[in-house]
Amino acid sequence: MKTTLALAAAVALGIGAAMLQTGAAQQPARAGRRAIRPQKGPNTGLPFSPGILVGNTLYISGHLGRDPMTSRLVAGGVEAETRQALGNIREVLRAAGMDFSHVASVTAYIASFDDFATFNAVYREVFPTDPPARATVQVAALNDHARVELQMIAVKP
Repeated sequence: MKTTLALAAAVALGIGAAMLQTGAAQQPARAGRRAIRPQKGPNTGLPFSPGILVGNTLYISGHLGRDPMTSRLVAGGVEAETRQALGNIREVLRAAGMDFSHVASVTAYIASFDDFATFNAVYREVFPTDPPARATVQVAALNDHARVELQMIAVKP
């Protein structure tokens, strides 16, 4: 019986030491969920957070091209909306201590593929080289008759 208990204790100590060396024992503390709400950002009153930070990963909600002061869509179509959506997302990234270089994945929702070239021209300004993985989906409609909505995932090493 003593041998079995001693063996179990040794195994537990070995596992604990291995977890400390690899950082696995610290995972629960880093894996906390925190809402990211930048000071400069539209407030729509809708029930979602602009971003959620879990550990080193930032999940960014879908953002329309809303003016941060009025929360209304900016005028100017897909080009202006894309610029504003990216600007709003930049503020979420900053509030989490990140920038566009940390973005790993983008989902773009576009109301019409007729706007695809214009959207891509603006998008390339933010991601000129080695852009993140991306899916672009044409949708039947977006909130407030927007032309584009962007959702991202960013990871800080």
